[in-house]
Amino acid sequence: MKKNKNSFLLKTFINSIAIYAAASIIKGVNIEGFIPALVASLVFGIVNALIKPILIIFSLPINIMSLGLFTFVINGISLLIVSGITAGFTISDLGAAILASIIISIVSSIINFLIS
Repeated sequence: MKKNKNSFLLKTFINSIAIYAAASIIKGVNIEGFIPALVASLVFGIVNALIKPILIIFSLPINIMSLGLFTFVINGISLLIVSGITAGFTISDLGAAILASIIISIVSSIINFLIS
């Protein structure tokens, strides 16, 4: 149980760094410090656990036709939901959210590779 808790905390911390990096790189993504990035990471994890599976099921045909690239659009929609819920974290539009989802995926993958 303790390993799962540590794993969850580590993933949340890594995602908060990735969200902060995306906000630093993409013009339409704004974050007001590291604490809102940490909160956004927690909310993003909850949204991904609750809403993302439903979106993936409904978009399965287009996701198959796009060879999985539509997943970035789903992640972008999830990020827009998170920005609507989280104070201090805003995304201007779906395009910025999709770019942010790509940056978040790249940064979190690199960090996970470096620490494993």
